[in-house]
Amino acid sequence: MDMLKNLGIKFIASLALLFLILGVGFDVAFGNVFATTVAVVLVSYFIGDRLILPRTNNTVATASDFVLSFAVVYFMLWMLPTVGNLFTASLVSAVGVIAFEFFFHQMIDGTEEEDGIGIPDYRTQTQEFAEETNPLDGNSMDEDDLR
Repeated sequence: MDMLKNLGIKFIASLALLFLILGVGFDVAFGNVFATTVAVVLVSYFIGDRLILPRTNNTVATASDFVLSFAVVYFMLWMLPTVGNLFTASLVSAVGVIAFEFFFHQMIDGTEEEDGIGIPDYRTQTQEFAEETNPLDGNSMDEDDLR
């Protein structure tokens, strides 16, 4: 249920942002903005939020969402004959999306339930090294310490 709620929040916020950027700023039709939003949300949620975010941190996940959003928006706008500058439209859209994504990742970081699929997180497990004290080795203890 959390997945549908998170997808809904992400879709509504992304649709509003992309409509302001693409629809108002670059005169893209609402149907095309809607299709672009669906593609961006699905790709960035399942790759960025479900695969990358649990294994890394917010910064890496946000950077990957920038690349994914830029690529998806560029590809979706490339299929439209009416958009003028694809690079600028994609860049501004990706920046707008990651401005929301940074806070969205903080929101879902504690609410996503672990499904048990994927690579375990080994960042919390560390190796500890210590010098062993050997009473028979004259370097670590004096004979007075043994009594």
